[in-house]
Amino acid sequence: MNLIERAKSILLQPKDTWVTIEAESTDAATLYTRYAMILAAVPAVCGFIGMSLIGFGGFGVTIRVPFVSGLVNMVVSYVLSLVGIFVLGLIIDALASTFGGQKNSIQALKVAVYASTAAMLGGVFSLLPALSMLGLLAALYSIYLLYTGLPALMKNAPEKSVVYTVVVIIAAIVMGVVIGAVSALFLPRGGAMFGRADAPAITMNTPGGKVSIDTAGLEAAGKKMEEAARKMEEAQKSQDPAAIAAAAGDAAKAAAGALGGGQAIAAQSLKAALPEKLAGLPRTGFDVQDGAALGLPTSQASAQYGSDDKQVRLEIVDIGGLGQMAVMAMGMAQGEKEDPTSAEKTWQEGGRTLHQRYEKDGSHAEFKTILKNGLVVSIEGDNMGVKDLRGFMSQVDLNALESLQRKGKS
Repeated sequence: MNLIERAKSILLQPKDTWVTIEAESTDAATLYTRYAMILAAVPAVCGFIGMSLIGFGGFGVTIRVPFVSGLVNMVVSYVLSLVGIFVLGLIIDALASTFGGQKNSIQALKVAVYASTAAMLGGVFSLLPALSMLGLLAALYSIYLLYTGLPALMKNAPEKSVVYTVVVIIAAIVMGVVIGAVSALFLPRGGAMFGRADAPAITMNTPGGKVSIDTAGLEAAGKKMEEAARKMEEAQKSQDPAAIAAAAGDAAKAAAGALGGGQAIAAQSLKAALPEKLAGLPRTGFDVQDGAALGLPTSQASAQYGSDDKQVRLEIVDIGGLGQMAVMAMGMAQGEKEDPTSAEKTWQEGGRTLHQRYEKDGSHAEFKTILKNGLVVSIEGDNMGVKDLRGFMSQVDLNALESLQRKGKS
């Protein structure tokens, strides 16, 4: 299956393409590693670039989602979108007989994966938040793809396709609300990508050099996700809340494992890198979060420093093997921007990606670096310049952080 040709055909000739898809022999691992995982990265990465790097606004005012929050949101939304597709497949399969169709878990998953094509590709409009409405229109087209795919693959009575589609959409909306609530729990407070399992799926040339994402183990992870889906279906039949919760957790862990690169560095190791004082400013508080409990490849440690009118926040975040996605995103956005009130710049230096932004009146400044191992270290402060922050950053042992190793996937 050629991904580009399949995406093109499902968008332009859905009815004929559903007939082809219905006859194909496949499994969940293949559907994920050769299609869903690739397209799901589009809205995740583009959304991060658009909201955290480019920003949105008007009348000379630009608003950005905090950099670190944007990175973690990119990872969490990517993982949960993959889980969401699995759950959508379960919903489609569970409702099939209600509308005169035939229950078939793999056919249902096909519908969920391929009907999501328009919505996932529409994520490219997230690069420019002003065009996000076009992404919504693309998502609406996925409803039509779902409508045409259900009778072809689930064999439901044609006259019941509209109601079947509506019920699935309502269930998907509820699922989206739940996923949104779950993702919010893991956001820091404050301020062809996959291919064969034995080789990197993609190497991108960025202004900072080539970026490759290793896909070793994706097939095995896909099988774990398939097993997780089976457990979720069994739990649903048993109506046991504890079993349903456990199965959902397994699905999240399996999806996180599919991202590659092993676990995130322990949050306590990141906390150890937070100095007691920063340029004479005492540490007034800290916050440590770890996504390991749900298998999410994220960890974060931050601290606040302050005295009188000077306030500084230092944050260290690891997004596991997806650190390379951060490098790729920043590499795509390198450059300089300046207006009458502020200036910013993104560049590479010594193998690290650096980003700075400051207000010209000295009211606020930010300085961030992505280390070679994918750790993101950021510092921001009020009533100081970016040169001050770069001096503060020199007091953080970046070399020690860069030497930290991640554990392999369990």
